[in-house]
Amino acid sequence: MLYLTAAEINTWIAGFIWPLTRVLGLIAASPVFGNARIPRTARLGFGVVVAIAIAPLVPAVPATDPASWEGILILAKELITGVAMGFAMRLVFAAVEMAGEISSLTMGLGFASFFDPMSQGRSSAISQFLAWIATLTFLVANVHLLLLEALAESFVTLPISSRLFHGGGFWDLALWGAKIFSAGLQLSLPVVAALLIANVALGILTRAAPQLNLFGIGFPITLGAGFLVLMISLPYLAAPIVNLLGQGAEKAQLVPRALQGQGNVPPRPQPPAAR
Repeated sequence: MLYLTAAEINTWIAGFIWPLTRVLGLIAASPVFGNARIPRTARLGFGVVVAIAIAPLVPAVPATDPASWEGILILAKELITGVAMGFAMRLVFAAVEMAGEISSLTMGLGFASFFDPMSQGRSSAISQFLAWIATLTFLVANVHLLLLEALAESFVTLPISSRLFHGGGFWDLALWGAKIFSAGLQLSLPVVAALLIANVALGILTRAAPQLNLFGIGFPITLGAGFLVLMISLPYLAAPIVNLLGQGAEKAQLVPRALQGQGNVPPRPQPPAAR
């Protein structure tokens, strides 16, 4: 007969539960896999399938009872690692949505807002439109496969253990959050520049002809000019979005290294010395 000890059963359970926790953390925080429009059962099933595929390739896990305090600590560590990797990619989509918000406010279309299930808040129509373009680019450019590859490699760069994080990974992730504003402004710059010229032209026109109703003709002109520039610039947005998504996948791959203390993390700025 086949006899199994409690230690062997705990090792088998831990060898599946801990990788599954990191996988589910990434799925919950990543922009496409964690979309609220996808049923929770489908997301959970996808996570289980990915964990089953990755678990045999995971290095040896610690011989620790999953129900012990050390096992719960490892579980929390795996969840934080997966969420941090998914959050690095989520910031890229936040930058694209930021570009849509800036474009909408400049066009005067900020009132056209809808509920966004991805961010669990309200976003403008232009922002959701650009988010859908980024989602399609994410799938067409196979960035989702790069993200899963980074997840599989993370079990080698950051093995499952009870060792606490000692690198500057969280600080590096906070610095990566600045990409929301820089990339968002760069993506929306064509619309902002064109509407700035249009507003200057309207200002000169109203000074030359004060009898014109600026509020009557300004809104249709800025709205039409914004849509025209957006239509012209859409074919040229593919390369920047693909580049941005590639940077997000690379950052998700570097997050486990940074958490382990192996990445090149910029130093924190020191406060000025008191005189």
